[in-house]
Amino acid sequence: MFSQGPGTSSVGLKIDSRKRLFVAGGGAGNGRVVDARSGAILKSYQFSPDADTFVNDVVVTDKAVWFTDSRKSVLYKLALGRGGSLPAEAITVPLTGAFVLTPGVNNANGIAETPDGRALLVVQSNTGKLFRVDPRSGATEEVDLGGEVLTNGDGLLVEGRTLYVVQNRLNTVAEFSLNRGGTSGTLVTKVTDPRFDVPTTVASFGKKLYLPNARFTTPPTPETTYNAVSIPKP
Repeated sequence: MFSQGPGTSSVGLKIDSRKRLFVAGGGAGNGRVVDARSGAILKSYQFSPDADTFVNDVVVTDKAVWFTDSRKSVLYKLALGRGGSLPAEAITVPLTGAFVLTPGVNNANGIAETPDGRALLVVQSNTGKLFRVDPRSGATEEVDLGGEVLTNGDGLLVEGRTLYVVQNRLNTVAEFSLNRGGTSGTLVTKVTDPRFDVPTTVASFGKKLYLPNARFTTPPTPETTYNAVSIPKP
């Protein structure tokens, strides 16, 4: 352990080139920034003013850091200043257009940047839909995946024009080839592994993908073990 948590969830994680770790705070409705070298908390942000919240995932872009909230039709934006300086407060960006919130369940989940860097991609877990989000306006449009439905869609990873989507309870990673704007994609393959036990997100290192097993179907106890699984990139 290099950084003691605040006693609430730590879910989505992303690190930037300045060795800062951005952490989504789940049901606490917050996020924090941790020095990845020392573990010190550099800044904390309270995004949601109420309990109907689940800050789920985060992505770092050149100009901002974005968080999803699975219980609200919004994204939270940390606009980065000169030299990547952190803002005093977060900006709440309402999602409009094609994205429709279903109350009482988890909606917006994984988030990534489009291949051209001009927009964001957000998967809606409960509907299996993928959306392109205009970061300036919050306007959304559904990405054309040729009829593919991302049931239980969770973590997203974009490398070049390749999109990886983790489908947690299906124990599956789906690979898509995107156009540069992220408005459409074609399924390349779906991968599973006998070691998967409800993987939730994915990171890339070298020629492999790494996925943490959340084990949602296993009642947690103090003795319950957890691990991560590496697989070759498809």
